[in-house]
Amino acid sequence: MIRKKIDAKNTLIKTKEFPCILPSHSGYRALLGIGGNIGDVVRRFEHLFHYLKRSSLLHVIETAPIVKNPPFGYTEQGDFYNSLMLVETFLSPRALLRYVLRVEKVFGRKRLFKDGPRTLDIDIIFYENVKMETKELTLPHPGWRERESVLIPLSMMKGNIQ
Repeated sequence: MIRKKIDAKNTLIKTKEFPCILPSHSGYRALLGIGGNIGDVVRRFEHLFHYLKRSSLLHVIETAPIVKNPPFGYTEQGDFYNSLMLVETFLSPRALLRYVLRVEKVFGRKRLFKDGPRTLDIDIIFYENVKMETKELTLPHPGWRERESVLIPLSMMKGNIQ
């Protein structure tokens, strides 16, 4: 694992699977944001990578480096680790949301309160060029342009995001 301080608030972390580029297959492209701040999050990201690689519902084609950064919203908690995963899937946006919510539960996610500590958070940042706003899902993910937890890893990705 390699750690490199980016600035006063952010640290870049590289592991065997973050970043990586895998062969593209087919399907709709979605960019998933992953984050967490409870336990060994970097190791959990590695486990998530292998879990999703075994999935028949999506195919991981690229990951970004991991960024350690301070929390926002509720700030009385530990720093977060965040990264991005570019995937291909034939699931619709709503079906992909249902799938990632199930994956969060598999990895011990409990929703205590908004912006609270968590083992794993998976957000759909983009899904192709789809724009939608429903009670359950807004695409692109609201506020992604203001979040260093998205912008820093996104700037280091090589693949065609949208």
